[in-house]
Amino acid sequence: MANPRPVHFEIQADDIERAKTFYTEVFGWRFDDYGDAVGSPYFGVVTGEEGEPGINGGLLPRTGGSPAIDQPVNAYVVTIACDDYDAVAERIYAHGGEGVSPKAAIMGMAWQGYFKDTEGNVFGLHQPDPNAA
Repeated sequence: MANPRPVHFEIQADDIERAKTFYTEVFGWRFDDYGDAVGSPYFGVVTGEEGEPGINGGLLPRTGGSPAIDQPVNAYVVTIACDDYDAVAERIYAHGGEGVSPKAAIMGMAWQGYFKDTEGNVFGLHQPDPNAA
């Protein structure tokens, strides 16, 4: 493997059901229960159809304390592509998410911003747009 690529992500949550609801309502993700297979609570996260660009992941109980409000990001941040940044941002806020940094142009490429989910995890939102300025 010449250039390894990310193939899986994991989200830790204080409240698994709340996190599942957030990601289902905002992004339409599906959760498959793998708890019996791994011997502890674990849900496979299916983010889209097979053959589409993107990766799937997992959702599991947080293994330590919740992130402090002012704590800097100390893990990988997953960025999620979308067709309509503003519409998705509205859904994020409507389902308990919070803004971390405002929508900003990556000149000639995209709109990008960062949010927190209901569990305090930071994630990015990215809308490709060659006219972003």
